[in-house]
Amino acid sequence: MESLGVLMMHPMIPYLQEELDKRFRLFRYYDASNKKEFLSLHAHSIKAVVGNSIVGASAELIDALPNLEIVSTNSVGLDKVDLRKCRERGIKVTNTPDVLTDDVADLAIGLMICTLRHICASDRYVRKGLWKGLGEYKLTTKFSGKTIGIVGLGRIGLAIAKRAEAFDCPVSYFSRSQKSDVKYKYYSDVVDLAANCNILVLACPLTEETYHIANRVVLDALGPKGVLINIGRGPLVDEPELVKALLEKRVGGAGLDVFEDEPVVPEELFELDNVVLLPHVGSATVETRMDMADLVVKNLEAHALGKPLITPVCL
Repeated sequence: MESLGVLMMHPMIPYLQEELDKRFRLFRYYDASNKKEFLSLHAHSIKAVVGNSIVGASAELIDALPNLEIVSTNSVGLDKVDLRKCRERGIKVTNTPDVLTDDVADLAIGLMICTLRHICASDRYVRKGLWKGLGEYKLTTKFSGKTIGIVGLGRIGLAIAKRAEAFDCPVSYFSRSQKSDVKYKYYSDVVDLAANCNILVLACPLTEETYHIANRVVLDALGPKGVLINIGRGPLVDEPELVKALLEKRVGGAGLDVFEDEPVVPEELFELDNVVLLPHVGSATVETRMDMADLVVKNLEAHALGKPLITPVCL
């Protein structure tokens, strides 16, 4: 397996780097001062790319690697991988589904509660000494019983729905097609879904079709008492429109783990008590990141040994 040259695109947890270094010939792209020269020097030795939700395998990178055989992304999302180019070249692709579902779903529920109950703002209120100086914090909004609308009822969306049921929250959803094996109300139009829920959760993949799916029309349908939660990808939301909607109080609040131009976050949101901002930490627990790393390694091992991949992506 040492003959498999692996290009690691971005720093990841030390455990993954160590495991890759033990088994393969590891090239650290992110350490190269002159990346174009680095690729040119090692292009023929690199047969695998390891990316994540920040940096993956673009068409330009794939074109620069004539012997590339597999892209293994340390994420469930595939928006940083040029799947069309991989399909054209016969390059295999793997990701890390299932192992991060619980963490992301847990975080989605956490964002809903934090946003409606102003948990982060209340914490700041205490830390700044305002409780002592100004008295009780203002009343907030109940979470239990709220109607949840989920955009994308895949693994993560379904896990969010099941958790929401524990809080007596009616669940409805929008997806490319109606699911025959679930009892939740289906909407074929995302605007209708937004108009009929208290909390709109974005849990779908980022594709050409879902880019800016939460646009002005959807945000206006959600309305001044509605809350937007995004644990998918930043560009699912038209971010300038969301900022305007929040500042103009056309939307009631937002809990955001992802943003359009990470790590850049609109500063207009920093002082809003009805907005919770997280630095893309949906799967960022020790346990899950270790499991994700193991999947990346096992997929590369399987490829090197000519065995079936563990979590292949259908191209």
